[in-house]
Amino acid sequence: MLYLNDEHIREIGWDWFRLTDIIRQVIAIQDKGETVHPLKPYLRFGDPSNRIIAMPAYVGGDLQLAGIKWIASFPKNRKAGLPRAHNTIILNDTGTGKPKGFLRSSLLNGTRTAAVSGVMLQSYLEARDPSSVSVGIVGWGPVGRLHLEMSAALLGSRLKQVYLYDLERVQLDTVPEALRSRVVIEQDWRQVYRQSDVFITCTVSEQRYIDERPREGALLLHVSLRDYLTESIQHLKALVVDDWQEVCRENTDIEQLHLHCGLRQQDTVTLADVILRQGLSSYSASEPILFSPMGLGIFDIGVAGYYLEQARHLRLGTVLEE
Repeated sequence: MLYLNDEHIREIGWDWFRLTDIIRQVIAIQDKGETVHPLKPYLRFGDPSNRIIAMPAYVGGDLQLAGIKWIASFPKNRKAGLPRAHNTIILNDTGTGKPKGFLRSSLLNGTRTAAVSGVMLQSYLEARDPSSVSVGIVGWGPVGRLHLEMSAALLGSRLKQVYLYDLERVQLDTVPEALRSRVVIEQDWRQVYRQSDVFITCTVSEQRYIDERPREGALLLHVSLRDYLTESIQHLKALVVDDWQEVCRENTDIEQLHLHCGLRQQDTVTLADVILRQGLSSYSASEPILFSPMGLGIFDIGVAGYYLEQARHLRLGTVLEE
């Protein structure tokens, strides 16, 4: 069994075009009914804000991957200078069940999240074809930083400006040097929200705070799931989810729309609808798009399989014997 950690992931690096291709491949396999991902359970004890989540998954097709993601999310860790999330993934051989990979990497969690957001961003660009794009990120932790790198790679010359905000002031030296000339560090989330064509929330906020309607035509990548007061998004028509059963629970903003505004599954479109069936084509260019992904184990397993393959090719990692 091959063991990988964050250092190995950094050495392999991030090819965002390849990573989004993997997500698209997994979506296509899922749409054919060749994946399995049971509704993930949440293990809670002690502080109710903490949870450990189990995400078993199988991806068939040409990938043939199976395993489980086991991620502990402790939001208050940040106050103690610790990572919020501790992520482990085990991959098993789909023919024999033998463990073939153990990945202890919080970077992989953020990588999967940003890659899924990247697929949505690409679909937005295909549907709207803007000549330039301003990106705003609220929450400058590891996930927010990976989203900036992903956005810069996929947008290329179309990236006009980047607006950043965090409760703890963003330091410019934490921004990749090549992007600093296009970065504006704001003093309030509203300044970011009002100026961004693509607005990304990567927070650990304990309370919802966004109380304004989004900018016309904006793409809202709703990574942290619990940021919008209901009145700010209840009028939206373009609501995209990765999986309704997963995301309409655990006090997400989608669940709040369901409970208080009558939002139903048929009122949303899935990421598969967007990728495979041009699900954004029925909305006008002025309609904001909200993408709320709970995070599916099939995507984590797909991304982990890619890094395990790359590590074997580059002879990275530690081989663990029985």
